[in-house]
Amino acid sequence: MTASHLPPAAAPLTIGSLTLRNRLVATAHASGFVRDGLPLSGDAEYWGRLAAGGAALLICGGTTVAAESAPRQGNILQLHRPEAVEPLRARVDAIHAEGAVAVCQLVHLGRETLGAQSYYAPAAPSAVRSPREPTAPRALLGGEIDQVVEAFRVSSAHALEAGFDGIELHAAHGYLLEQFLSPRTNPRRDGLEVLERVIAAIRGLSTTALLGVRFSVDASEDVAPRPDELAELLPAVDPLVDYVNVTVGVRTTYVRDMATERPPVLADLARLRSLITRPLVASHAFRTAAAIGDALAAGADLVGMARALIADPDLPRKVLTGRETAVRPCVACNEDCRTFDPVLLCVVNPDLAPPGEPRRPAAPLVRAWDPPRVTGRRVAVVGGGPAGLECALSLARAGVAEVVLFEAADRLGGQLSTAAQAPHRAGWAALLGFYERTLSAEGVDVRLRRSVEPGGELAAFDAVVLATGAVETSPLTEAGAMVSSAALARGVPSLAGADHVLVADDGFGWWPGCDVVELAVAAGVPRITFVTPGTAFAGAIPPESRVQLLRRLSGACELDIMPLCTATGIGPEGVALAHHTSGRITTVPADQVVVVGERRPRATPDCANPLVLTVGDAVVPRRVAHAIAEGREAAVRIAAALRHGMTTPTP
Repeated sequence: MTASHLPPAAAPLTIGSLTLRNRLVATAHASGFVRDGLPLSGDAEYWGRLAAGGAALLICGGTTVAAESAPRQGNILQLHRPEAVEPLRARVDAIHAEGAVAVCQLVHLGRETLGAQSYYAPAAPSAVRSPREPTAPRALLGGEIDQVVEAFRVSSAHALEAGFDGIELHAAHGYLLEQFLSPRTNPRRDGLEVLERVIAAIRGLSTTALLGVRFSVDASEDVAPRPDELAELLPAVDPLVDYVNVTVGVRTTYVRDMATERPPVLADLARLRSLITRPLVASHAFRTAAAIGDALAAGADLVGMARALIADPDLPRKVLTGRETAVRPCVACNEDCRTFDPVLLCVVNPDLAPPGEPRRPAAPLVRAWDPPRVTGRRVAVVGGGPAGLECALSLARAGVAEVVLFEAADRLGGQLSTAAQAPHRAGWAALLGFYERTLSAEGVDVRLRRSVEPGGELAAFDAVVLATGAVETSPLTEAGAMVSSAALARGVPSLAGADHVLVADDGFGWWPGCDVVELAVAAGVPRITFVTPGTAFAGAIPPESRVQLLRRLSGACELDIMPLCTATGIGPEGVALAHHTSGRITTVPADQVVVVGERRPRATPDCANPLVLTVGDAVVPRRVAHAIAEGREAAVRIAAALRHGMTTPTP
């Protein structure tokens, strides 16, 4: 693109003593490559790769300033420790090598424990219990506030010694500095004074280092500042810092899931802009060029993203050069990126991997592997679900084969398409759209409504990847129940007109049962009964998603939850339920029953082709992350065999 046609986000910005190359920021998150509070091998590589994607400013998060604020598993960087400086310098060097500015965000959690075990008691400005904690913290003694200020100063000194260009103070998400600032958690009202002392201590270390502060601005929780409080706070802090970063929420709500389709700070930017003179960073749920443009037009100077860059670190370069359609989208599923098991991973990005691995580990099922029999370079992918889509795209990008994708249905997606039909789950549709666009751009021959057999069209291919997916089954369908995938595929019409829908979960508490409940709400069903052999409703979905789901359901219908019960049959009187604790059998009348059944792999054909691999649910039904990783791995192995005549599959 010519300079005259560059988007506003491409403009450089001088902030403090530094000039940023554009207006896009990687906001604070952690790589997970941390053990015993110190960076591991792989941490610097992660941040270097992120910087190479084009973001101008990288704010490194997951960094505590005191031992009492660090979970005992040691997976959060502990910057109060001097031994963190040397390994952290490698991270900074990797960021600088790619032309980005490096800032370290510092946090003290105060009364919030992140749900993790700690060796120490939580402490806060006062003994006001967090709604996210079972007990109240102890109140900090007067002299301990001096220790908090010193903890921020020492950690800032270590960050600057490691080479960071600046510090961001975390005064959002209900953590300690926000607890000081809120009159609901600090009756002494000395929060601004404490923040000013912390800022002065850091300024005393360097007059040129950047200094920013992050605030939650939605006032939706017990601790976040309200509009009138922000109107006093922001003008007071503005002259003391180099930038202000605004976000939303507390621990259970600050990572919004795919039900949030518009960045929540957009509506507040004009008001916030009028309160400060310093550069304003707008953060949270920005994923598209349109939303970035809206934020800049509304008064933001910089736009921050985290999960979107985890899904595709090249998003800045793609957006700034007019290639947004090539961005691998964050779907906001809040699964792997929130667990750090064992490190930061991403459902849609198979390139993120644990230490020592070139990509997310995966093992396609090898059905045949005889490279000497390969005579050409044609690959058939059978099935257009997430495993088949990723395999076909990766093969096409490898440039070593003609790729044909066969799909028996009239559209691509498989279970991805079904999941996207659920209310508030449109993130999956964004991922499906990405695959459809990029497959076309890469020249993949997509053939819909085509069922293939080994002795037919498949015989002409050197390699076959079977991504035929799974089917959902349940004995209750013989008595008139619908399986969840069928209900979701049909959408609202599948439940329209019902007065009472019973949802029989499988007990594992994942999304299918929750999605059917929301589908029933969307269909206007007045009464819903949710039956599960498990102990809870939505017990296995990501915690932030569960909080947001329960808020959506509050008051939406009459929803009865019946745990520790199994639906055993359907008769004229209703659904028979076996109660696990009492052993009783009761009957619940319902005019529609939807059951979360068991998913079983579809039968795959016995192919005589030289290279045959099975991937995704056709191996064992699991999550989207497994399907994408196995699709990528199958493509890598086949491409290597076609290039090099490999004689055995990679172990």
